Amino acid sequence: MSATAPAPAPAPGKSADERLVRVSTVKRLLGRPELGAVVGAAAVFVFFSFAADSFLQASSLSTILYSASTIGIMAVPVALLMIGGEFDLSAGVMVTSAALVSSMFSYQMTANVWVGVGVSLLVTLAFGFFNGFMLTRTKLPSFIITLGTFLMLTGLNLGFTKLISGTVSTKPIGDMEGFSSARALFASQWTIGDITLKVTVVWWFGLVALATWILLRTRAGNWIYAVGGGADAARAVGVPVRRTKIGLYLGVALCAWISGQHLLFSYDVVQSGEGVGNELIYIIAAVIGGCLITGGYGSAVGSAVGAFIFGMTSNGIVYAQWNPDWFKFFLGAMLLLATLLNAWVRKRAEESA
Repeated sequence: MSATAPAPAPAPGKSADERLVRVSTVKRLLGRPELGAVVGAAAVFVFFSFAADSFLQASSLSTILYSASTIGIMAVPVALLMIGGEFDLSAGVMVTSAALVSSMFSYQMTANVWVGVGVSLLVTLAFGFFNGFMLTRTKLPSFIITLGTFLMLTGLNLGFTKLISGTVSTKPIGDMEGFSSARALFASQWTIGDITLKVTVVWWFGLVALATWILLRTRAGNWIYAVGGGADAARAVGVPVRRTKIGLYLGVALCAWISGQHLLFSYDVVQSGEGVGNELIYIIAAVIGGCLITGGYGSAVGSAVGAFIFGMTSNGIVYAQWNPDWFKFFLGAMLLLATLLNAWVRKRAEESA
């Protein structure tokens, strides 16, 4: 019987199995896509702490959290979609569409508002499925597909609202059956001392936790990163690219429905022209949080940090008593700085790998 040949010795300075190499905490931190956003958030927080006396008050922090949550609920699925290599320019008006469908269906059918909420969920998911289906079938860029959906929904929101209600806003439904219970789920709040916590913050944190679990602990998360890194390569190794992309657009639609119900049950009426331009804010929050435009890189936690930066900036300017016209300037500057910082962090992470 011949003896088995001994395994070759590892090269000097190399471990027999690179998976067993202990990675330092610094290298792990440099590899996190949200690192740049966390540094930026800390800088913005410190800046407005000195620039605005009321910034650190409990009531101010409550307002900042609420502002961040209304953006963050949508930034989470938009971040996942960008990790998968796609965009959705219809996300902003889709929120308004979800609110309009709930309100007008409930009012016109004189039904329990929960019926309108259920119909709105089905309709909004249909919008998301349409985006994903058209993208995977036509092979057109997601920019073109969702820009078309954006324009169609903008027209439908205004056209149907004026046709049914006679005005650009919906009729009040606050006295209908089921309104109070729906408001408790989508638009309630709790006051603890000087802190007022909106239910959107709970929705936001829950969605961030769910999305993080999906990305890091499930096979679907691996598919999302693989599709964003290269759809053809992912398809070659058995990743269901078409199903993954449709699922990501359905995720955007689901969160648009949640945001839409909050909009409706917070104010009772909905203006048909709302939501235009918000899709860019969602994308900005995701990019500030570390998502790459090219896909394949990012995190749900990063999108939450990006939304928090947005909340701090939009309210910090008001608390500092500056002209709010400067807000867009600061938002654009933060986008550029965050993108440059994220690129630098990623480069350092790749060099130290």
